[in-house]
Amino acid sequence: MIRLDGKEVSKALRKTLAQSVEKTKRPPGLGVILVGEDPASQVYVRNKMKACSEVGMESVEIQLPSSASEDELITAIAAMNENPGVDAYLIQLPLPKKFNEQEMIGRIDPKKDADGLTVENLGLLMAGRPRSVPCTPNGVMQILKFYDIDVVGKNVVVIGRSQIVGKPMAQLLLAANATVTVCHSKTENLFEHTQRAEIVVVAAGQPKFLKKEAFKKGAVVIDVGMHRLPSGKLCGDVDPEGLENWVSALTPVPGGVGPMTITMLLQNTLSLYQASESAT
Repeated sequence: MIRLDGKEVSKALRKTLAQSVEKTKRPPGLGVILVGEDPASQVYVRNKMKACSEVGMESVEIQLPSSASEDELITAIAAMNENPGVDAYLIQLPLPKKFNEQEMIGRIDPKKDADGLTVENLGLLMAGRPRSVPCTPNGVMQILKFYDIDVVGKNVVVIGRSQIVGKPMAQLLLAANATVTVCHSKTENLFEHTQRAEIVVVAAGQPKFLKKEAFKKGAVVIDVGMHRLPSGKLCGDVDPEGLENWVSALTPVPGGVGPMTITMLLQNTLSLYQASESAT
């Protein structure tokens, strides 16, 4: 079984990104708006800022307390939209429950949408004219490319239909000429679909949801899930027990898809910077 090492792929891509950044007129800038004191979000934002520094990009952060009002968040979004040194930015999710996430994301300038989650950018992806691609599914595609796993004509099952992973994942695979089936919580006889698939991308949001019997022998399994068990250990949506001599390739958790998300965020920042430069 091939271990699809996202850390290795990320390292290679960041090296290329750093070389591209060296050639820019000015360092591209990535912004983050963080609302509240969620520890996981704070760690994630720190990792993003660190990654920017590693490839020679600038980073801009706006922190708001959990008590911040909607008007204060809207003001922060406007500041990012208007900042000429910010080429791409994101609102760190999840927001406190009092905010309407989709409404706030909708206020992001689509030409600065680092996560590719605005309606305009999702529409461009659907139309086959991607500007900014959602980071996690794009990271999956880069892993498959790095390990020379061809998806053309392959029977691929995507489990999950979120706008962040499932839907854009299916669209990227279709654009790469895979034959795609999207399954979700209402799908009947799920295993009938997964057991026929040559590649399965699992973004179900449930720890150890799929086990060995869900996959046919030789399948490629991409586990997008990330969960912390009561023991403190991390696990994905797939139970790896028994898969070593069954599937042909598997992304580990941690160390699989996770490291790719921030790297794709950096790639989007560079791409949006380049698009902005070419438009001036």
